[in-house]
Amino acid sequence: MKTLKVIRNLLIGVLTLFILLFALVVLAAGPDTALRMAYYNVTDIDDYKLFPARELSAGGASFHFEQSADPWRVPASIKGVSLDQLLENPRTAAFLIIKDDAILYERYFDGYDESTPIQVFSVAKSLFSILVGRAVEDGYFNVDQLVTDFVPELAANGFDRVTIEHLLQMASGSNYRQTGFDELSPFSLHPRFEYSPRLEKEITTTLEVIDEPGTEFIYKSGDTALLSLVLTRALKDKSITEYMQEAIWTPLGMEYDGIYTIDHTGDDALEKTWCCLALTARDLAKFGRLMLEDGNWNGTQIIPSAWVEKSTHVDSNDTRDFGEFGSIPGFRGYQYQWWLASQDEAYYGNGHLGQFLYVNPVERVIIVRLGRVGNDPLDWLGLFEMLAKDVE
Repeated sequence: MKTLKVIRNLLIGVLTLFILLFALVVLAAGPDTALRMAYYNVTDIDDYKLFPARELSAGGASFHFEQSADPWRVPASIKGVSLDQLLENPRTAAFLIIKDDAILYERYFDGYDESTPIQVFSVAKSLFSILVGRAVEDGYFNVDQLVTDFVPELAANGFDRVTIEHLLQMASGSNYRQTGFDELSPFSLHPRFEYSPRLEKEITTTLEVIDEPGTEFIYKSGDTALLSLVLTRALKDKSITEYMQEAIWTPLGMEYDGIYTIDHTGDDALEKTWCCLALTARDLAKFGRLMLEDGNWNGTQIIPSAWVEKSTHVDSNDTRDFGEFGSIPGFRGYQYQWWLASQDEAYYGNGHLGQFLYVNPVERVIIVRLGRVGNDPLDWLGLFEMLAKDVE
């Protein structure tokens, strides 16, 4: 009986602590956001099925990569371990190697296949950058314009010194953080932006500039979220999804539908462009092909070649302090939401749980890796670099 009483008191204590913690989260983030945090607390590549969304529709003339008839062009093993085994153990869902428009290797695991959309997490930032480049070309704004030209209510929070380029370069100087405790804490901005059903309000009431804009690179999804609001207001009569559809998705001949997660259902919803685009591995590779071809798609210039150049090469005039990132092996820089690798002027998008879109312009290789377990990004990058060199 005494043991049962101890267990009962312990359970009551745990429940009381949980209720108290939940109440504090409700006070900090609001009841709707708190409920989403509690219910959808572990992120996964199928999360797009859980939230409101807008659809990117396949249709019209689809573009298809060639299928290589020569499997020997890809090494069967890496350091004595089969490529299939290397991929399957960390729960890879999709892996694709393309060279000169030909699919050399394509494998799917864990019930996924070529038609399955997969949420690419922060690879979505790199894809959104492509759309922003198109928006600049279409005259919606330029990168030197201030954020407050489109979101004037943020002037009081210091954003009258922040440009669109500062957001692209993760150098806004804002208070948004997403490393360590800040990435997981229900009281920090990162999970609040992830789960908020009123993202516009979250952006305009919680972000503030605390450091000098343009001086320091701090990786933060909040900069991309704010850039989404800027583009949404610049577009005026269409959503980001509609603009992506007409400017990129349809011209690239996507084979399957894609899904943009939004904060709530309604015409005033915002796309979560920093994390929450789901698409197939083949269609993701088409974004890589567009970049590889300097923004040109079979004779049509989709985005300016200058935008691709700016996104994939180190700017000699860039004075940002990269902090600890500068000492990471293979790190060449971060430009316009793309990571730059040191080998062959390669660049890549990288997302939570090991999502990758890797482009090697010297070898003309595109690699897509999507999955449920990430491992060290440097391990994946090393594998991509070996494969890019070894494929025929």
